[in-house]
Amino acid sequence: MLLNVRDLVVRIGSIEALRGISLQVAERTIVALLGANGAGKSTTLKAISGLLRGAEGEILYRGEPIHQKTPREIVTLGIVQVPEGRKLFPRMSVMENLETGSYLRSDSKAILKQEFEEIFGHFPILRQRRRQEAGSLSGGEQQMLAIGRGLMAKPNLLLLDEPSLGLAPLMVEEIAKIISEINRSGVAILLVEQNAEMALSLAHHGFVLETGRIALSGQAADLLASEMIRHAYLGT
Repeated sequence: MLLNVRDLVVRIGSIEALRGISLQVAERTIVALLGANGAGKSTTLKAISGLLRGAEGEILYRGEPIHQKTPREIVTLGIVQVPEGRKLFPRMSVMENLETGSYLRSDSKAILKQEFEEIFGHFPILRQRRRQEAGSLSGGEQQMLAIGRGLMAKPNLLLLDEPSLGLAPLMVEEIAKIISEINRSGVAILLVEQNAEMALSLAHHGFVLETGRIALSGQAADLLASEMIRHAYLGT
């Protein structure tokens, strides 16, 4: 198993944000993590990334515990988070933002140049915009840049936090295609999304969080057909 979260408890101040959750991500799969605002989705990603420390439980990556490691160490292992809201450097160019994604790598310029080309293969519009300031891009282009920056760190596991947030329906479809392409290239993805239909249509497996607990889990196709999911998240 690539990632195994076991009985994870996270407290933020006096609030128990995660109440003993367990979830798994296998190699080369997409796992959707669904739930309403405040359910604990982003908290889960931050705990995996090392940005929050768990009070109890453990997080294993390829069988090795990582819950005491720093965010830098976790990125070096191959776990990269693309945060909600993109968190780009708006006054820096598209290329400069992409370069920050490779900051911890020691590869040659030739290898990095080849990987910039791979990023532009996923996101052709970024090639055209490469000298523009990131803050001048559209919302969809900024999301592409945020994902591209994450890919420059060479992840084995990509944590995506609300990649469709605030985007027009056509751009949501485009981002969904890109997520699928990235997964087919061998990268496992833990996808946090409020757009349950999009997330489950892409995912192999899904987990539903409710107030810090796993309320439901299963194959993504089964969850998409579930009456509970349809009423709670799809409005049908």
